Amino acid sequence: MHALAQRTGLIEAIDRDLGLLKVHLPYHESDHVLNIAYNLLSGGTCLEDLELRRNDAVYLDALGAQRIPDPTTAGDFCRRFDEAAVNTLMDTINGVRLRVWRQQPASFFEEAIIEADGTIAPTTGQCKGGMDIAYNGAWGYHPLVVSLANTGEPLYLVNRSASRPSHEGAADRFDQALDLCRRAGFKKILFRGDTDFTQTRHLDRWDGRGARFIFGIDAMKNLVHLAETLPNTAWRRLQRPAPYAVQTAPRARPEDVKKQVVRERGFENIRLNSEQVAEFAYSPTACRKTYRIVVVRKNLSVEKGEQMLFDDLRYFFYLTNDAVTPADQIVFSANDRCNQENLIGQLKTGVRALQAPVDNLVSNWAYMVMASLAWTLKAWFALMLPEAGRWAPRRRAEKQAVLKMQFKTFLNAFMHVPCQIVRTGRRIVYRLLAWNRWQPVFFRAVDALWCPMRC
Repeated sequence: MHALAQRTGLIEAIDRDLGLLKVHLPYHESDHVLNIAYNLLSGGTCLEDLELRRNDAVYLDALGAQRIPDPTTAGDFCRRFDEAAVNTLMDTINGVRLRVWRQQPASFFEEAIIEADGTIAPTTGQCKGGMDIAYNGAWGYHPLVVSLANTGEPLYLVNRSASRPSHEGAADRFDQALDLCRRAGFKKILFRGDTDFTQTRHLDRWDGRGARFIFGIDAMKNLVHLAETLPNTAWRRLQRPAPYAVQTAPRARPEDVKKQVVRERGFENIRLNSEQVAEFAYSPTACRKTYRIVVVRKNLSVEKGEQMLFDDLRYFFYLTNDAVTPADQIVFSANDRCNQENLIGQLKTGVRALQAPVDNLVSNWAYMVMASLAWTLKAWFALMLPEAGRWAPRRRAEKQAVLKMQFKTFLNAFMHVPCQIVRTGRRIVYRLLAWNRWQPVFFRAVDALWCPMRC
């Protein structure tokens, strides 16, 4: 990972752009930033685990370092940030991200899918500046995550008080992500978000800039009325694809214990009977243009025990400026946005980047950005893997597998490997002492780091 940071120019870029230290004795800005990321990549879970790293002679030898910042010094570095400095750090990381993206094949740049969502980051602290109480009664912060769905990389991360609405500030970050992906050379841009992110006053501008969007929209009375007045011929059955293909002979499904208990005890249960999809034109109040609404009608049965109480119809609406893609594919694309929940879950419980170990909103924002760099380096490790050659299909599949790995799985496969560190006069030797099935991928990544990068 340190070689990756050096090879991509991340260390040099951070030291060039982030001027927070007046004197660089003994550390530079990049030392502090990467110190937090490396701590998490080494299995640390909090800022205090830096004390274990700085007293681990083998860890220091592996990095070729004499010392690293202790937890107190790392916390002080987080408090040096102001809002402008945090934005500078994100822009610096994204500038390096462009270099990593340039190593990808041409198919990578067909379409960039940009997603946004918020999540509650609770804290047990009582004196942390900027914290507030959330809708669910938890005290803490409400980070906004804007990510690239293609690779699962967090492009922008914004910390906010827990009481702030989920969509606050998202439009500006969408614009920044759009500019970033245009600079990278993506041919098409797609925005996705749930109902909180349907900010209708921005839709005309995004449409004018050539970006597609698929946002959920609340089932308001006027939309429900329009859906109910559609002729029966406008509706067609929504056929969802199978979640996976059976590689061997199909097996009998086990007994549904949950369903049996619900029926035996007479609990109320909602069962899905069928789904239909339709579409119609719609112009939101804040828009001058007319867009496309794709609506899903769910036919539900409300049951209690063995008896059916009544049928229920529920409508789900999706607003898009895509006039070509079939309606069912619009629904499936909107549902794929749920993968961002997995990314946020990994940032929260895998990387543990969305914690609040420092004393105020901005310093905790800085920590979140530096800690999420651990996940970004993991994604860059996967993106640097070569795909070409005789075994191109297999290597492409391995690359996608590493890119989609959970953080803990990645650490066990590539980081927590028994190894002997030998420091000589001019080099550091890593002697691997055990084998796992990911070592061929690991060695290809090491070889790729020594190849010239496309600028």
